[in-house]
Amino acid sequence: MLRVSSQMTGTAVDITAVNGAQATDAGIEHGALLLAFTEAVMRGEPATTERERLRAVLSPERFVEVAAVIGSFNVVDRIADATGIPLDAAMMAMSQDVRTDLDLTRFASSANTFRES
Repeated sequence: MLRVSSQMTGTAVDITAVNGAQATDAGIEHGALLLAFTEAVMRGEPATTERERLRAVLSPERFVEVAAVIGSFNVVDRIADATGIPLDAAMMAMSQDVRTDLDLTRFASSANTFRES
């Protein structure tokens, strides 16, 4: 979705920033702060410092939206993985370059991804 929205707006976005190799804004306003907050939340850390830094630059409504997106993605992704929901053929084709760019096969759960023989 990020890649498509960036193409629609003509904004260059570096999706590989989510791999955490370096602190970067990834081409997104407040991107480094968003990534730091997301990382802390996903690692189960208190995220106090990251939360306060992000709240200093976002409106309360936008901050709630950020937290909702993190929570929604986390739960949907975990449910899909836990139940073994496969990607359909269309999504496999549309996401191939993103999965390659992010090297998602490095994760153990990638074993659940259907591969044509």
